[in-house]
Amino acid sequence: MTTHFSLLEALQAGLDELDGLHLRRYRHVVDSPQGVRVQVEGRTLLNFCSNDYLGLANDACLRVAAEQAVQRYGVGSGASHLVCGHQSPHEALERAFACFIDMPAALGFSSGYMANLGVVTGLLGRKDAVFTDKLNHASLNDACALSRADFRRFPHNHLSALEAMLAKSKAKRKLIAVDAVYSMDGDLAPLPDLLMLAERYDAWLYVDDAHGFGVLGGGRGSLAHWQLASPQLIYMATLGKAVGSAGAMVAAQRVVIDWLLNKARTAIYTTANPAAIAAAALAGIQAIEQDTSRRDHLMARIGQLREGLVGTAYRLADSITPIQPLLLPNNEQTMAMSQALWERGLWVAAIRPPTVQKPRLRITLSANHSKGDVDELLTALTELEPMLGGMR
Repeated sequence: MTTHFSLLEALQAGLDELDGLHLRRYRHVVDSPQGVRVQVEGRTLLNFCSNDYLGLANDACLRVAAEQAVQRYGVGSGASHLVCGHQSPHEALERAFACFIDMPAALGFSSGYMANLGVVTGLLGRKDAVFTDKLNHASLNDACALSRADFRRFPHNHLSALEAMLAKSKAKRKLIAVDAVYSMDGDLAPLPDLLMLAERYDAWLYVDDAHGFGVLGGGRGSLAHWQLASPQLIYMATLGKAVGSAGAMVAAQRVVIDWLLNKARTAIYTTANPAAIAAAALAGIQAIEQDTSRRDHLMARIGQLREGLVGTAYRLADSITPIQPLLLPNNEQTMAMSQALWERGLWVAAIRPPTVQKPRLRITLSANHSKGDVDELLTALTELEPMLGGMR
């Protein structure tokens, strides 16, 4: 009893420490579909923290596709893909995704996190090496650590440092893993230069395009944005952000996909997502392909926000994407600013260490935001500007 109590006390002390550093995390309960206005704990809030970049999460076409799939295939898939859980919508989604981004083959995963774990650990082992950007998503870092390969991290977008590491490596297999769009900064990885290094040093380039797919490259993502193609590319896109559904897709050469089908443990040893999820994702990809107006409207809102903060004390990170981080000096001020916006009916997430090195408000924009919605945010930020004190 005493031992258990002391263990609980240690956890409570840790939570108290997080409270003192303004680093403790809490959840809010959303009681409505995702959208630019959401019901949260009895309030209606204008939402600027969702990754639903194209406003497809509650789109009628996706809802109908999911409902029809439930009627035909039921709710659960019943088993893993390799047993009897791989249903027609899963197969159709993989084929459509590969075709849309012009790659030979694709493999579905239950989430982007599981895709990263499966790909990296499926391709690499103890005699191999993996090279990653220091600002990569946590799921990539976890995947690299679990692969047991030699795990090397280079400073953000520092190509000469990466090349020095590649040149020294004697590993049997080498893989460079990067975010295509960095989720907390919104900036882009220099994929053409990274691919050049991958080809020069006989390495794979694994691209996590969770925040680029659907938005960049005419919706086809970061490879299309940079006009890249190579047999050494392995591409991952999540389906729960711009696509509006859930899950993830990995695309590559057919031999790579066949290998992962046999070696990626997070694809093999897990129950397949419901067919309705795959059907909704397929409808989302079709919407991305057919409707350019969503992206046009989104880009206009990004420009509106950035132009509206020119001449103020606020400092936005350099980003052309829907992720527009407002950098702030410390955790306390970040939390205070987020709370002040919340009290004005605006939901903007406060992001703090260890997720990022420097705290910020992570403003995210959607194709469903109107000009008036962004004006409302800009008005509130103008009213709260005195809180910044000596930041100018």
